[in-house]
Amino acid sequence: MDKDKRKLTEKELKRKDNFEKFSSEMQQKGYIMKNMIINTQQAKYLNLFVMLPFMAAAFWIYDNVNGFDLDRISLGGAVALPLLILCLFMLHELIHGITWGYFAKKHFHSIDFGIIWSSFSPYCSCSEPLRKWQYLLGTAMPTLVLGGGGAVVAVMTDQLLLFFLAEYMILSGGGDFQIILKSMLYHTDKKESVYCDHPYECGFVIFEK
Repeated sequence: MDKDKRKLTEKELKRKDNFEKFSSEMQQKGYIMKNMIINTQQAKYLNLFVMLPFMAAAFWIYDNVNGFDLDRISLGGAVALPLLILCLFMLHELIHGITWGYFAKKHFHSIDFGIIWSSFSPYCSCSEPLRKWQYLLGTAMPTLVLGGGGAVVAVMTDQLLLFFLAEYMILSGGGDFQIILKSMLYHTDKKESVYCDHPYECGFVIFEK
């Protein structure tokens, strides 16, 4: 999602303009802007490293409770797997939007969905500033629901195909968890802060004073 590597869409340019106006207003009020951007090329390689402990824990629990028998996965289920993953990607972004939209003052009017066609990556963006915990909860929620929640249901129902889908959704949440980790590692002595989704990059912006 680096600006110098792709042309911004009309929707992204509009979000960029609105964000610059908001940024100017906040800085006039004495807020300092901190960009917290994730390098998407590096993030791809770090995803497995970041999410491996969670995936390993889920694997260990499923193996100890149910064991693994690949014969339980039907041919139809294996064929449908790519379509199921695509649907889960869309649901992943929808959960982002539902969570952020719940906290935003304008609710879902502040939520924007789209696809970066160069990498065929669906995304969700919130144009409204949020509190830190609200933004980070919305960032983590898809992985918690589809990854963690899916793994729990898979263990309880002994559904191996569902478990593999859950593991994949945990892995796909690596970028989101890198954003959360970046926020957790950032320390400041400022008393006030608001978090904004970056209008076109992977990451967020903090306004603090």
